[in-house]
Amino acid sequence: MQYAFLATLRETLEGFVTVEARVAATVVLLTAASVTALLLAPRTVRIVHRVVRDRVLGDERVPVEVSEFDWSLPVTSIVRTLQFAVLLGAGLATLIVWGYVDVALAAVDAMAAVVPRIVRLAVSIGLVGAALVAIDVLESRLDDYAEESDAINQHQKGIVFRVLQVSVLVAAIVGGLTVWGVNLGGLLVGAGFLGIVVGTAARSTIGSLIAGFVLMFSRPFELGDWVEVDGEEGIVSDITVINTRIRTAGGEVVVIPNDRVANAVVTNLTRLGQLRLSVDVGVDYDADLATAETVVDDALADVSVIEDNPQPQVVPKSLGDSAVVLECRFWIDTPSAPKRTLATAAVVRAVKTALDEAEIKIPYPQREVTGREETGGFRVADGDESGHRPVASPDASTDD
Repeated sequence: MQYAFLATLRETLEGFVTVEARVAATVVLLTAASVTALLLAPRTVRIVHRVVRDRVLGDERVPVEVSEFDWSLPVTSIVRTLQFAVLLGAGLATLIVWGYVDVALAAVDAMAAVVPRIVRLAVSIGLVGAALVAIDVLESRLDDYAEESDAINQHQKGIVFRVLQVSVLVAAIVGGLTVWGVNLGGLLVGAGFLGIVVGTAARSTIGSLIAGFVLMFSRPFELGDWVEVDGEEGIVSDITVINTRIRTAGGEVVVIPNDRVANAVVTNLTRLGQLRLSVDVGVDYDADLATAETVVDDALADVSVIEDNPQPQVVPKSLGDSAVVLECRFWIDTPSAPKRTLATAAVVRAVKTALDEAEIKIPYPQREVTGREETGGFRVADGDESGHRPVASPDASTDD
């Protein structure tokens, strides 16, 4: 393969027929190449970089992460590439000067076959680098938005970032495959068939994944909330796109698939920041009900672990078998399972002490047994004077 520039260069250098002329031409070529590679190429690249950094990347619309990016490695790579190209050109010209035109042509043919691959490799590396920079910028911008806005929580931010991260990486991979000339149509057909197989084999997992995105936007609870989900109660410790983890009061971690969470009744006990609790206490029927309510209400007012606003309430709840049942209603702030236990125990102690001091009886369960009039009431069974019925001996028999 003949190249026009090599033919012109060969014709130009044909006049160097003597050894002295060829040596002189070689010295001139190598000197010019050295000056260009060592002095002109670095200065030119640095000037261009300075102009781009000050006039383009210095714009306020450009993200700070990009404008403050460490460009030393890319700039050095460009300088070294230019230096290599200049020295390579000088070497080819030297071969032609000394009459090795065939060798120079063979070298150019080899480079013509290798250079496109090198360019493709460089473009692929550039796409990967651009994807990494884009991911960092997206993460920083998303963090800033999550801190300034209440429209997105940490769980949503994490899922949105993962989706964006995967999207950027997929775009970079598709771009790299396109650069290398890979047929994307066949890959899409294969991916579609694989998606059908995977979707059939992992229906529950995909259902949990979709439910995870539904929970992300519906936001029935957040990290740290005290919830009750499908009979499981505890603090939400982690939320992923597949499952939700709840730490119970006993220290166990319960993992619930998101599809089960989405279809269950979710009770968020900390949504409003306060939780109402109740304790039932029974007082004797002979006690004055108004006095008992006042005593219990004063006892609740002295419990420090419950809230004063809203105020505790004492409400007659029902007429029990053995007592009049009073319901003690009270609230706790920033509720949690340990705090609920502590507050309930404190209320029980205070109410019991106050009723004992007021001499108001908390009756045991009791039953009143009466005889029916048509049966003649109670009768003492036949027996001795003590009222005990004699025990029949094993040999005793009764006549019909």
